[in-house]
Formats: sequence, C-alpha cells, structure tokens
Amino acid sequence: MCGIFAYLNYEVPATRQEILQKLINGLKRLEYRGYDSAGVAFEGSSDNPLLDGQIKIIKQTGKVAALEKLVQESKDSNDFDKTFDIHVGIAHTRWATHGEPSPTNAHPHRSDPNNEFALVHNGIITNYKDIKSFLSQRGHRFETETDTEVVAKLIKHLYDTHKDRKIKFTELVELTVAQLEGAFAIAVISKHYPADIVATRRGSPLLIGVKSKNKLSTDHIPVVFAKGHPEDHRGFLGGSQGRRIDEQTEYHTTGVKKEIEYFFASDASAIIEHTDQVIFMEENDLAAVHEGTLHIHQATRSLDEKTFREITTLKMAIEEIMKGSFNSFMQKEIFEQPESVVNTMRGRVNFEKGTVVLGGIKDYMNEIRRCRRLLFIACGTSYHSAIATRQLLEELTELPVMVELASDFLDRSTPVFRDDVCFFISQSGETADTLNALHYCKQRGALIVGITNVVGSNISRESNCGVHINAGPEIGVASTKAYTSQFVALVLFGLMMSEDRISLQNRRKEIVQGLKDLPEQIKTVLTMDNKILELAQELHEEKSLLVMGRGYNYATCLEGALKIKELTYMHSEGILAGELKHGPLALVDAAMPVLMVCTRDNVFSKCENALQQVKARHGVPIVICNYGDAELLTEESPESTNNGSITNIENGHLNGEDTHIPTHKHLKWVKKSRALEVPKTIDCLQGILTVIPMQLLSMRIAELKKLDVDCPRNLAKSVTVE
Repeated sequence: MCGIFAYLNYEVPATRQEILQKLINGLKRLEYRGYDSAGVAFEGSSDNPLLDGQIKIIKQTGKVAALEKLVQESKDSNDFDKTFDIHVGIAHTRWATHGEPSPTNAHPHRSDPNNEFALVHNGIITNYKDIKSFLSQRGHRFETETDTEVVAKLIKHLYDTHKDRKIKFTELVELTVAQLEGAFAIAVISKHYPADIVATRRGSPLLIGVKSKNKLSTDHIPVVFAKGHPEDHRGFLGGSQGRRIDEQTEYHTTGVKKEIEYFFASDASAIIEHTDQVIFMEENDLAAVHEGTLHIHQATRSLDEKTFREITTLKMAIEEIMKGSFNSFMQKEIFEQPESVVNTMRGRVNFEKGTVVLGGIKDYMNEIRRCRRLLFIACGTSYHSAIATRQLLEELTELPVMVELASDFLDRSTPVFRDDVCFFISQSGETADTLNALHYCKQRGALIVGITNVVGSNISRESNCGVHINAGPEIGVASTKAYTSQFVALVLFGLMMSEDRISLQNRRKEIVQGLKDLPEQIKTVLTMDNKILELAQELHEEKSLLVMGRGYNYATCLEGALKIKELTYMHSEGILAGELKHGPLALVDAAMPVLMVCTRDNVFSKCENALQQVKARHGVPIVICNYGDAELLTEESPESTNNGSITNIENGHLNGEDTHIPTHKHLKWVKKSRALEVPKTIDCLQGILTVIPMQLLSMRIAELKKLDVDCPRNLAKSVTVE
C-alpha cells in the first residue's frame, strides 16, 4: 500500500539537491506498491531567514514525477546548493484509505502550522476518531480527512504536556504509540530534535539500511527493552540515550567522524541501490537515531522475544528492479518465468534421483505427515495458486486439503486445531488479511508454514517454517512470475510428502520429468506473443470476457479472469465448466467473447461437451488447447454456421432467436473459432502453460487501451491494510 522512505546522513556531506534526489528516487522505487499522491519533508536551514529552522513540507497528487517537478520549482527558496553534514528527511507515497487523494491529505502530515513535528504513516489507525475527538476538545484544529493527522497532533499534544521535563524523542513516540490501535508503520522528525528520527511498526513492514565507510563490529543489534532490564540496555554505533542504554560501543570507527547514513523504507527495493546491509524491524520495535547512533527499543518483553536484531545482507541486485529493454515490469516478469521456475527448483530437485528436499520445512516433515488436515490460506493470485495445486496435493498427501480466502476464513471464525498444518501464501509476505489469519491459527496452536517471495517479511518471520519461492523481485502490481513459482513450490511440497508412498512412485517420476521440461515449454508458450497481440486487437474494445474450464485448469480461469479485470478494467469471470448449465450459460450469445481452456487430461471430454454447449448458443469461443487439438476443438457446429458465415440475421436477431447483436463490431464473434495451442505436459502442471497466454493477453489488451500495465488504478502491490 503506502510507501515510506527516509534518509539521514550523519557527518556525510550532501547538498540539499542530493538529499532531495535520494528521497525522490526512494519514492520511485516504491511506486509499484500503488499510490495516488506523494510528498517529502526535510529539515530547514537555521541560517536561512526564509526557513528559520522549520521543517519544510512539499506534497502533490499524481505521480512521483509531479512531486519531483514541484520540488525543483521550489529550488530558489530551499537552499538546493547548501551542503549539510547532518540532515534528515522523510518521504511517502500515499494510497488513499481515509480521505480522497489531494495535496492536503497527502503525507507527510504536520502537527501544527509551525511544522514542529512531521511524520509519514503506512496502515490504518482504527481508533483515530476517539483520538481526534479528544484532541479537538483540547483546542487542536484538523486540516485533513486522514487518520494519520491525529498521530502528528497527538505527538504535539504530548510534547506540550511534558515540555517541562524535556522529554526524549523516543519516549514521546512510545507514549504516542501506546494510544494507537490498528496496524501501522510510522517515521517521525521534529524541529525540537534536529537530525533525529524515530520510526516504529506494528503490523506494517519497515526496515533500516545502514551504510558507512567503516566496518560493523557485529552482525546483530541489541534491543533496548523497557526499564527493569538493565542488562539489555545497549545501543548501536556508540553513544548513549539516558538511563535506558549502556555506554557501550557496538560499532567501531577508524577516525573521529562516524560518517554513517541510514535509510528507512517499507521494502528493500528502495534501499538496495544504496546499501545491502539492512535490519528488519520486528513487531512493536521502535528505532531511533540520535547523534548518528541507532538504538532499537521494545516497550515490553515476552519470554520468546529476541534480544537482538540481525544485520542481514540483501541478496538482491539493482538490475532485478530495473525494466531493462522491456516496455513494462509486467512484460519483463512474464518473460522471466523460464528462469524464475528454475530458481524455485534450484537446489531442491534432484532430477536424476527424482527426489525433492525443501530445506525450510524438512525438519518439520514428520509433524506435517501426522497432521489432521492441510489448510492453505491466501488472497488473490496466491489463493489461485493453492486452488491450482489442491487436487494434486490431495492425491499425493492423501489428506483433506482446504483452500481458504483469508478474509472469509477470519469472518467465519473457522475452527482450527493443534494438529492442523496451516500454509500462508503471499508474494510480499505482508498481506494484512493473510497475516491476521496467521495470528488466528497461531493462537490455536496449529503449525504455521509460510510461502513467500520476500526474505524478512512478516509472514516469513512469524512462521514456524516455510518455503521461499525465489522468483526474484516482482514489481508489476499484477502478479505473474510469483504465481507460477508458488504453483511449482506447492508441487514440490506434494512430491516431498509422497516420497515414501510406493503406489505413487510412477506418478512422482512423471511429475519430476514434467518439472524438468517445464522451462523450455514456457519458452515455447512465450513465442505466441504476436499471435496473442492479434487476438488482443479484436478484444480490446469488448466490455466482458468469460473464461471457462475445469479440473486442473479451473485455477487458470480464475487467475486469467483476475488478470483481465486488474489490467484492462473489463468485466471478466472465471467459470467452472461443470457449472455452465447452472446459470452462466445464460450469458452466452454471439456477442459475448468466451475463452475456454480445454487440454488433454481426465476431464477433456467434459470440457469438450461444455464447448459444444457454448457453440450451440451461437458462441464461438477462443480455445486454449494442446498441440494438435485446434482443428478438433474449433470446428464449427452446424447449428451455428452455414459455410462459416452467419445465417438469417434480421433486425439484429440470429436464426430467428432472441439473440440480439448490439453493434456490427460483434459480428466477428460468430465467424469462426480460434485456438491458442500450448505444449502438452502432465495434467497437474498444465495450468502453468495455460495461464501464461492469459497473462500475455491481459497485458496486450491493457497496452492497446493505453492503460498503465504496471500500476492499475485503485490497486496496490502489497496490501498491508484490511
């Protein structure tokens, strides 16, 4: 959802221009998360009478480029050429939840007209109305419709209340956060605490990048717990902060200067171009930088609470988050799938021996095999990956397999037992509904398995064990390569579960061989791009598209329809072909585009029957099928054709029936069927090869409609609020 980026340079000289450019570039790296407005806040210059040491805030609706232009237009009044040895700034991309997109509602938010405090926030404050009422009664006036503004004004209120005792910045934010309910990540700066920043998180992701010319003397950061735990009151990078911290240096410098830079961000893509050394903040962590020294605080300490935070080296290259020669990130990610599925299997599958080892869960396999049932809980595309593999997992594990939408799972208060194993699937590892479902199951004693694409994400950290799908960074909002990698990862889990089942050995060998052939087959499917572009040219003016299939390809229908909706803004529905006569058939006529997935598996004849039902209602579907089946499946039925042409169209009706043809452009749908042929593979993997044409089709239609393929309207990549 929203994106947070902050930059603090301590004894690392930088001009205002360089500092602001870092903040803007950080926001550009977060654009893919989805947003409708953006803003920056930075410290003023005490020797500049125009600024008088105040925090300067610049905000704009629309793209980050619009904000960048506005920042450049303020050049004359903002000392762009002045060099700052010490400086802090915060930046934000907003995805509206409370209040419409506008410069006023955009972040950063201020505490008062003097900009004494400024903050950025990701998440939702659920009790903001109560806090707003409390503050309004005490004379505070609100400028925006957002929930975030109450946090800024609450900080100011508490600062004024405790001004006499010179309250520390960290304590001030701790007092504020204690009053907040909901999920959030917050970063705060203040004119009263120059060159300091405090950041905290609860339920929303936040990480810290550290960059210095000097070496770290440790690979972990001790946590400063609440008073009463003096043995844990240690800091990082030297210095002290009152009674809570020992004066113990954890970072050694070679000279007098510390020369250090800190980067706070919602995800690693905004940090990787600066440093690969990061600290993932845990739930309720409060990180503070004072005089160039970083400390991490925790208000409470539970029995299983870690006493340190590890410094992690990111395994990500800047090239992975660049488009390169592609027109969009989505196009790049679609065409990366031959490599991404290989990366999902690398080091896990021995094709010669036919064995599979998932290192993240191997120590828990005995417990998983003894479980009562398997629950797969996810949202959106991740949910479809579980649907795609459910049938195979039931076959290979011989266990009941439930697939649940996280929001519905929670709404029903679904019974969960200690001998259940619950899988939580999320590309980002931060999906709010999925994370809440994880907490629900964890409280009931179930074993938690995370399947994510982001190392250090909330789901990966809070799971008992898990599988990293290794698809690489996915920037496009509409998921593509993560879906196919999740699909493969779940197949690998099924193979691992069935390794000791003699009756399934032949089936397992066929699946392993199918996995081995998969990358080359995906490359073959990608060569259909030009043919799919031709199809997109016919479809891009349509208002609706029905996608039908059954068996292993039902998930392809759901996922394909979702991609059409996300990218093209067309209505699209994934329909189980077995349910065709129970309602959906009423939608079929000569004017309705229909796409059917009909491949050679155990339900081929049933899909063929559904295809004939569509043709009998004058529908002429596009068929995704295996090589060699195109002629069979696209043969015109005598009921709907006469030498391949329309018969008896009078007054907009077909063959005397009440089938209205709204406009002449729809006549193309009754001329002839078309087919998109894909390679044949084992039934349980066919869904990977049939979904890629749908990914390409949705992308090409969106391009023809001149829509933003990477950032569809109203959608966010990482859905971190409910």
